[in-house]
Amino acid sequence: MTVISGYLGAGKTTFINQLLAGDHGLRLMIIVNDFGAINIDAALLASKDEDTIALTNGCVCCTMGSDLFLALGDALDRRPRPDHLIVEASGVADPSRIATAAQAEPDMRYAGILTLVDGQEFDALARDPLIGPQVRNQVSKADLVVITKQVSDNLETCLVELTSAPILQEPHLYAVFKLMLSDPVPATVPERAARHPDYTAWVSQEVAGIDKTALHHALARRPTGLFRVKGLVVDSAGAKWGVQVVGQNIEITPNTGSAPPALVGIGLRERVDLAEVEAWWASVTKLDH
Repeated sequence: MTVISGYLGAGKTTFINQLLAGDHGLRLMIIVNDFGAINIDAALLASKDEDTIALTNGCVCCTMGSDLFLALGDALDRRPRPDHLIVEASGVADPSRIATAAQAEPDMRYAGILTLVDGQEFDALARDPLIGPQVRNQVSKADLVVITKQVSDNLETCLVELTSAPILQEPHLYAVFKLMLSDPVPATVPERAARHPDYTAWVSQEVAGIDKTALHHALARRPTGLFRVKGLVVDSAGAKWGVQVVGQNIEITPNTGSAPPALVGIGLRERVDLAEVEAWWASVTKLDH
């Protein structure tokens, strides 16, 4: 079992999509928190039900639900069994908590923690007095670190101070996949889990008739406590647009998926005023309508 870790918006879903589509010749089972953002290539899709996606290449993708141990039990009960189980940790999770689950299963071998690092946002996140300890902990617990997006000048120096694990950049994905799936010998699973601050989420289904340009401006001036925003909105012509916001990076792209339109915002509880967020979004929808 390999754990995929990384803070909110580090690129875990993109990484898993590429892994599922890769020519690795293995039966992979991916356990994720939510299918909403995973757009499987139609050529790979064999079947899909409420909590499982089956692919034509023998891979399967399942939702974690509320109990990781039940999900791991389901993986072990499958026939044929998967060759490799990959668990996508929540963006705010301590990956070592999930990794210890592999030790509790005698038929499962722990194959390491892979932590993705957002090259654009890591410096600021690591220095944040509240978020920093959690972000640095995800790196320090890693057996392999992969840098995504643009790399700042001093990023690798910061990472080397936190971990002795190999550090690779995203363009070398073939090497990453080979390392992750080739029976690596991981570091010892850490016993101590770092405490992280409380998070809160805002959700709105009032996302119809949204103008793309106005939305971009609105997201750029969103309440400062909302670090991560994602979801699906619909413009006045009925076209769907996927929204992915991490820090200063805002992406609004065409979306043809079947997920229901909605927008979700995530931030630190003590920095997010939900009433302020509601007022902000109400002004956006009123303006766009």
